[in-house]
Amino acid sequence: MSDFEAILKAYERSGGDPNFFRSPKVASLVISGNRVLGANQVPGVHIVPEEIEHGVRVKVIVEPEARLDVPAHLCFGVIPAEGVQEILPEFEIGAGAKAEFIAHCTFPNAVKVKHFMEARVHVGKNATMKYNETHYHGETGGVEVIPKAEVTVDEGGRYTSEFALTTGRVGKLDFDYVVDVAARGVAELVVKVYGYGDDVISVKETIRLNGEEARGLAKSRIAVRDQARSEVIGATEGNAPYARGHVDCIEIVRDQAVASAIPVVRVRDNRAQVTHEAAIGTVNKKELETLMARGLDEETAVDVIIRAMLAV
Repeated sequence: MSDFEAILKAYERSGGDPNFFRSPKVASLVISGNRVLGANQVPGVHIVPEEIEHGVRVKVIVEPEARLDVPAHLCFGVIPAEGVQEILPEFEIGAGAKAEFIAHCTFPNAVKVKHFMEARVHVGKNATMKYNETHYHGETGGVEVIPKAEVTVDEGGRYTSEFALTTGRVGKLDFDYVVDVAARGVAELVVKVYGYGDDVISVKETIRLNGEEARGLAKSRIAVRDQARSEVIGATEGNAPYARGHVDCIEIVRDQAVASAIPVVRVRDNRAQVTHEAAIGTVNKKELETLMARGLDEETAVDVIIRAMLAV
């Protein structure tokens, strides 16, 4: 099997459709370790990768007013059991453009793998960017993943990010995104993680609403069981008139797992409003009893409830 086929097979295991990487009509990028295995550009979208010692630096430019009819597909992975991967992407979404990216990061055989991502994102005036990222780390817990991003949303722009790691082990996750939002801009950060064994989860979401009527949502859904640990810090700042922000965190805890949530709200303008809610607890007893009455054992019923929560 070629390296390209191996990484696409791993991509499929993480929930992606590898056929998109074979279509000349879809903007795409495939990276295995520090090698670029494939890159495709379409009108209005420029993807420029550069191989570095332990990974790849990537420049993604969406031209002003461009529209992607089909989401761009990105695949990052490490196939060997051990390795280090650095992904350094820079996204420039031109004014008035509209672009969606579907990314999968996969480490199916990991025993000792470290994946580091440090992104810089600029969403231009009245532009829209959606970034959906799904991870699969295998079943050993031998992965350390450190995704970090600095995002700037210009006036009237919209940025939506969803990070999901709900299949297989987590290993160690240190997620840290910071978004600055200008007037009438919108930012939504969503993180969904399911940890077990001795997984360690750290999630930091920060949204700074710096312009008039800016809006932001920092949302997290975390489930931990066995001896897993999780900590969520969701911060939203209302720094301008009529800014509106919300922090929404729900964590489910089972067995000997430990979860903590620290919502941070900060307001620097008396016309802004920022709210928060955080809930940590076990699964709903009535829901559990209902599923068990229908023939599910307790472990399966708990898993069904948790995955329903993660799907929202």
